[in-house]
Amino acid sequence: MRARPVGPSALLVEVAGPAEALALAAWVREQGLPVVDVVPAAETVLLDGVDGATVLAALLAWVPTAEPPVGDLVEVPVTYDGEDLDAVAEAWGVTATEVVERHASLTFVAAFCGFAPGFAYLAGLPEELAVPRLDSPRPRVPAGSVALAGTWCGVYPTSSPGGWRIIGRTDVGLWDARREPPALLPPGTRVVFVPA
Repeated sequence: MRARPVGPSALLVEVAGPAEALALAAWVREQGLPVVDVVPAAETVLLDGVDGATVLAALLAWVPTAEPPVGDLVEVPVTYDGEDLDAVAEAWGVTATEVVERHASLTFVAAFCGFAPGFAYLAGLPEELAVPRLDSPRPRVPAGSVALAGTWCGVYPTSSPGGWRIIGRTDVGLWDARREPPALLPPGTRVVFVPA
């Protein structure tokens, strides 16, 4: 773990990966540290609105091997008919049906949110199933598209450009500003995809 100041009242803490980032974010919240906002990412946690010296001293007590808390389980129904389903099957050396079976057999965890409101980066795709992003992003990916990139899975909450491999679609609403929390899949949420 390495921390460095970012501006007058924030710290950026670098960690080994998404699981550690999620664990650290949860630990900071549980400890009640004087932090205005805690924002986990793939290999960092931004602690905003902090007294750097106080928070740095407290961070020395964190054990990086700590597991993040188990979050709520959300089932997301998916129609597996994405335009990249066959390309993913080829990359995995299996049939499209087997891609659906493998994807639906995994439990993902929302590691962090970003890119667009409600877009959760879902960790849980094994390294051997990693797929490359498209060479050139699509100008428009429909809302509800279920897609893969590297070892990440994600669901596009709104129509937007994107370069991930689309394997299916869902009608689940991922972002609603009137809901608390607005994101259906906040960090820590466990996610399973169910063939519709």
